[in-house]
Amino acid sequence: MVTGKDSGFQMKGQLAKEVSFSELSSRSDVNLLKMAWNISGLMGMCRFLLLVILFPPCEVTSSVLTVNDRTENYILDTWPGSQESLKCAVQNHTREEELLWYREEGTVDLKSGNKINSSSVCVSSISENDNGVTFTCKLQSDQSVSVSVVLNVIFPPILSGDDFQAVEEGSDVKLVCSVKSNPQAQMMWYRNSNILNLEKTYQVHQTSESLQLSITKVKKSDNGTYSCVANSSLQMETKDFHLIVKDRTVAVPIEPIIAACIVVFLTVCFGLIARRKRIMKLCIKNEDPQRDTAL
Repeated sequence: MVTGKDSGFQMKGQLAKEVSFSELSSRSDVNLLKMAWNISGLMGMCRFLLLVILFPPCEVTSSVLTVNDRTENYILDTWPGSQESLKCAVQNHTREEELLWYREEGTVDLKSGNKINSSSVCVSSISENDNGVTFTCKLQSDQSVSVSVVLNVIFPPILSGDDFQAVEEGSDVKLVCSVKSNPQAQMMWYRNSNILNLEKTYQVHQTSESLQLSITKVKKSDNGTYSCVANSSLQMETKDFHLIVKDRTVAVPIEPIIAACIVVFLTVCFGLIARRKRIMKLCIKNEDPQRDTAL
């Protein structure tokens, strides 16, 4: 049972609560916003730490390679007999970096003092066979960082092939003129110092490495000197091929002769076997008179 005194206390308590709520409502909103902001920031930090723990960041290098002060792949023009020096260096490195050199797919042996932060290789006695060879410098720690140099060996045409060919009349022949040239040369066939007039019997096939002349069923009139001419921007080279067409030789039919000899031999053998009794009687008669005389 609630008395008047108790009811008065309750009314005062309610009034006090209403007053305190009205006074603190604005402050509580601000505090709630601050708490929500702090909680969201804390959760974001936790997510970041969790990602760092689960997926540690890969080491990213800011180092830059240069070869002869170039940061990109390039072509180096050179000539036979010359010597080229390739210097690889690391830029913007934060630690000691070891370098690797490759010639095509094979590694280049380097001395211990020619590996860290800077490395040089010397390409000496360059020849025509070095044309197109690639040298590559790489970081040991991150081999995706690399710079390549391609040798462009410039040289005049070099021709080769069989100088003399002797064939029988009516046979087929091929004259192959092998060529090496950089820049590539224009190729042409001459006959007896005149441009070869291509006919049905002549066929020319050209590749980057050879010029081939095919002659079908050669005749005596095909005798002569055929010249392979290569003309580049450096110079013109000529190589002569001498073709000699011989008379056709009459082939002796060896197989029929052997077969005939075998037939004759077998016939004689069968004849001797068929007449062996008569031959034996004749031999006995020839022996009997000699026996009587001896007695």
